[in-house]
Amino acid sequence: MDLFGDKIKKKQFLLTYAVFFANGLLALSIGSLLPFIREARNIDYAFGGLMVSLHSVGNLIAGFAAGALPMLIGKKRSILLFEIFFPISFLIILLANSNFLFAFAFFATGLARGACSNYCNSKINSIATGKAWALNALHAMFAIGAFLFPLILMVITREDKSRWLIACVFMVILGCITWVLYLLNPEVDPDNTDAVNDNTNIKNTDVDNTEKIGGLEDTKVSAIAEEKKLLGFLHEPLFYLCTLTLFFYLCAEQGVIGWMISYFKDTGLLNAGLSQITASVLWVMILCGRLTTAFFSTKVKKENLLPAMGVGIVIFFIILLFSRSTTLIMLGIMGFGFSMAGIYATTVSFAGKLIKEYSLAWSFILTTASFGSILMPSIIGFIAEHAGIATGMASVAIALVIDMICIMSLVRYVKRNNI
Repeated sequence: MDLFGDKIKKKQFLLTYAVFFANGLLALSIGSLLPFIREARNIDYAFGGLMVSLHSVGNLIAGFAAGALPMLIGKKRSILLFEIFFPISFLIILLANSNFLFAFAFFATGLARGACSNYCNSKINSIATGKAWALNALHAMFAIGAFLFPLILMVITREDKSRWLIACVFMVILGCITWVLYLLNPEVDPDNTDAVNDNTNIKNTDVDNTEKIGGLEDTKVSAIAEEKKLLGFLHEPLFYLCTLTLFFYLCAEQGVIGWMISYFKDTGLLNAGLSQITASVLWVMILCGRLTTAFFSTKVKKENLLPAMGVGIVIFFIILLFSRSTTLIMLGIMGFGFSMAGIYATTVSFAGKLIKEYSLAWSFILTTASFGSILMPSIIGFIAEHAGIATGMASVAIALVIDMICIMSLVRYVKRNNI
């Protein structure tokens, strides 16, 4: 394959995949570690929910900052600055005894996670432009990392639950190793020949003053038209339907990922070891679901796929929530993970026309929808503090039912308008 004939590109591929695998281990560890942190540091449900929400806040902020900061200090310095937050955050969790510092640590893991996602997706896209397999393989590495950490934590804490501190030491070391891998990843600047040619043409061109004035007037007219077009998506029902679908989906996703282990452990439905395994099972099924959705999306209309996934997450979450046997609980987790895996990407595909036509549409959709992942963990924690973790977890069902209604409305709108 020509892509791997270039030694520099091969090195970039291997190192980028390696750090994204580590990102899965580091970023998704917060849900697995949360029960241990809460118990050891005497943190209540409400503050625990706030910490998970702050992780999502950091992730969102980094998604924007990591895109702009490289223009000021360069890509390498930018990613090294953000990624140092991983070892720092786990060092704080390991040594600190302050709720404020714990909250900052979770926020910092979000900053590092968001920056890594931005960097790695951009990196792979730049060296394998247009090759979908490369990005799919990248996200598979993240899922594998997310799948492995709960198993690692279970092995470490099997004989003594206080040994979760050893897992934090492991994460500090992994964070430092990952930082070094970023340092070793080559940054090859693209050719600037086009820019040079443009500068040369500007210097050597003698433009008539009348033409300048006429061009300026045309530019003003174009600018006014462009300004009107920038926010035109706000008048499109499709924008609101896609945004609401993603908002409530992210509510459920982050709520379950952040609180599922705590829910099973604290209610006594599963022992501590099995509670950790649920996270691994969830991520294995998410990976399988993503691969299956990618396969069927070429054979089945997305208007039929999305409603099936919407109904699936509701049914399997109810099974997960109300089951009392290990077998049925695992069935619910497997079905939930498999059903949820393709919802985000499929919903975004419905918004493709808007994103292509309006340059700001995706930023508005992404930012607004991301508030779902920020709000829901805190809502669950608040309810759990006052009515118990079982009631807090049950609140996710409300978000899922609303999301299913949004999905049905979205598909109905698309079919009716032949979009």
